[in-house]
Amino acid sequence: MAENILYGLTHIFTWQNMLFIFLGIFVGLFVGGLPGLSVTLAVALMIPFTFGLPPESAILLLLGVYCAGTYAGSVGAVLLRTPGTPASAATAVDGFALSQKGEAGKALNVSLIASVTGGLISGILLLFAAPQIAKFALNFGPPEYFALALFGLTIIASVSGKSFNKGLVMASLGVFIASIGLDPLAGSQRLTFGSSALLSGVNIIPALIGLFAIAEVFRQVEKGMKKISTPSKVDNEKIGWRFLRPYKRVIFKSSLIGSFIGSIPGTGGAIASFISYNEAKRTSKNPEQYGKGSLEGVAASEASNNGTTGATLIPMMTLGIPGDVVTAVLLSSLLIQGLQPGPELFEQHGGMVYTVMIGFIVVNICMYIVAKLSIRGFKRITLVPSSILFPIILVFCLVGSFAYDNSMTAVWIAVAFGFIGYILPKFGYPVVPMLIAIILGPLAETSLRQSLIMSEGSLVIFTERPVAVVFLLLAVLSVFVALYNHRKTRLSVH
Repeated sequence: MAENILYGLTHIFTWQNMLFIFLGIFVGLFVGGLPGLSVTLAVALMIPFTFGLPPESAILLLLGVYCAGTYAGSVGAVLLRTPGTPASAATAVDGFALSQKGEAGKALNVSLIASVTGGLISGILLLFAAPQIAKFALNFGPPEYFALALFGLTIIASVSGKSFNKGLVMASLGVFIASIGLDPLAGSQRLTFGSSALLSGVNIIPALIGLFAIAEVFRQVEKGMKKISTPSKVDNEKIGWRFLRPYKRVIFKSSLIGSFIGSIPGTGGAIASFISYNEAKRTSKNPEQYGKGSLEGVAASEASNNGTTGATLIPMMTLGIPGDVVTAVLLSSLLIQGLQPGPELFEQHGGMVYTVMIGFIVVNICMYIVAKLSIRGFKRITLVPSSILFPIILVFCLVGSFAYDNSMTAVWIAVAFGFIGYILPKFGYPVVPMLIAIILGPLAETSLRQSLIMSEGSLVIFTERPVAVVFLLLAVLSVFVALYNHRKTRLSVH
């Protein structure tokens, strides 16, 4: 191992590999910050540029895009309430509220430091604990996935705002929308109303763009604001790692949650960020600040969704099983290079593997440097006149929706969700519970039905699996805590 680590360090710090790392970071920051242009799309677009490159250089380039793109989703979430990726949707809840208070700089700095910390922790776990974590993740079957999804769905109780009932209504609407398309097990059509365009269901990307980005454009146009941020100046405080001391515990915990969830194939940053956000709110000394501009909430979300980045590589490299959609693309890039992921990869190409794992840590450090220098420029976006900025945002939203699957259906879905996100909050119906249900609904349904098939219809299967029992108990605890906080809030108001 020591020999492989030395080999990795020697090969990473060549000018060619460092150039590819920074190139990947710039591409990731640019694409990840644009609504609808997902990290998956950015990584896929860069694959043709890796043809002919050495395997180490090719993977380091793509890792730069992956890590920077995941972080960059928070820039639009904070400044414009337009999360660049689904993983940054939780960040938009508090990040944009901070931007409206003229504290965009604080939010962006907290987001960056939390993102880098999450990435570094997941990178260290990737380097030293990959095989052990991958073996544990393999124990996850349908019962464990259902319990995890159910635990994630309990977040709805915490993000329902003043009315739990209205949050439940929106969550039910989200489950209904998630059911549109082909039945995941039987293959029959559901709720398509005879439309072939709905056979693939309602994808999260155009839904996310509509609920947050397009809806926010409608709101800002209605207000007739001259600038996105109400204050005439943006904060120019110098914020470093010391500023994060009050949030170090939540960042560390959220990074571990993200790393754990990311190591489970088929999950991802969106699930991890909402679970961490809910857990941070549950244990916070100031839970009432969440949703109104909590730096703690921003830190929890970003540490977690970037904590998944290194963890998703664990099952990919050790077992050949992609942890999420992005790592599925990365897996194909390894195959293009003539490398077969799995245990033999460590035996036959140990030096290259450790170059990639150490390189992941270096990518996060370089990303911090580049993004830190860019924050001052990012903040200036809030001072652009709305007459210029809103049309640009709207165009990017529509183009990003179309680019997802090259169809106008995605564009109309984004516009429809834009109206939902604009109109329903006026009547006190929050959109976040619906988004959570759309994300977690398919996983919960599929894993529940698979579990019942395994047990021949018996629910006892969920009590026979220790990991599933733990998640179910956490789900019950999460609901009770959220309901208790709702009750306490109502009593204090009266």
